[in-house]
Amino acid sequence: MRTIKRLLVIVLLLAVLLASAIGYYVIRPLTFTTLPLEFSLDQGSSLKAAARQMQQAGVLPNDWMFVWLARMLGKSAQIQAGNYELETAVTMLELLAVVTDGQAAQSEFSIIEGWTFNQFRTALNTNPAIRHDSASLPEAEILRRIGAAEAYAEGLFFPDTYYFVKGTSDLALLKRAYKTMQLHLQESWQERTSDLPLKSAYEALTLASIVEKETGQASDRSMIAAVFINRLRKGMLLQTDPTVIYGLGENFDGNLRKRDLLADTSYNTYTRAGMPPTPIALPGLASIQATLHPASTDALYFVARGNGSSQFSNTLNEHNNAVNRYQK
Repeated sequence: MRTIKRLLVIVLLLAVLLASAIGYYVIRPLTFTTLPLEFSLDQGSSLKAAARQMQQAGVLPNDWMFVWLARMLGKSAQIQAGNYELETAVTMLELLAVVTDGQAAQSEFSIIEGWTFNQFRTALNTNPAIRHDSASLPEAEILRRIGAAEAYAEGLFFPDTYYFVKGTSDLALLKRAYKTMQLHLQESWQERTSDLPLKSAYEALTLASIVEKETGQASDRSMIAAVFINRLRKGMLLQTDPTVIYGLGENFDGNLRKRDLLADTSYNTYTRAGMPPTPIALPGLASIQATLHPASTDALYFVARGNGSSQFSNTLNEHNNAVNRYQK
């Protein structure tokens, strides 16, 4: 009986010592060779895989203790992928909080107003923090995978800065940008000025892309939109150079010539009435709003002054005088 009691006492003492040792190990600062220390946890990693990645990065001396701690505290399924940076020494308990509370350092990707879809794709494909799942996909397949109903990708992605964890698929960013554009476009379309000569939100997006490319100074944006709206109302040709340039594609050498304005393409608004078949760029929210809430004016023409702003005219005679003043 005494032997059993002694054994129980020894086992109890060993358990207390083990618990104390583990507790000390969990709350004492980890030792790092350098600070700050950066490491990444891959998306889809299990608890064991995440612990192994931290061990390989020099964050943990071993992985089993971290796995045990996470399981004991019920956080084994809460590990979040991302890029992490430790600026000071942390305990294993604090480290667990870092990787389960979403304290990852995020990467960012900016879509610029006025980019074409090809420029957008090039930026995606050259960003080292993004996983390039769409690089070899044709445009139609990209649209299918992100759930877009449109037949053409041009203009469908909202210019903004998007934050993501390293290793995020480019398809995920494409989908976010597409849904964001749909949200802004539909909200703006519902609140549009009445009696606009636009049949759909997609037509508004197309015209907004032209406004985006024609605007040199933000204060002129609603006036430029008004000129095109007034022309559509009167059945006049839009006669806008950016659509011609877009239609030329890779054949455009940076110099728009008279023969280019006369060469008929589906995007040549000097030879074809109405709007081009698709947007010609990615318009920002300001251009969408200007298109759907144009300035109140009778202007039908505008010409660049050479300083980023535009001179607006109500008649062709006024416009020709402005051209002679600012362009010749």
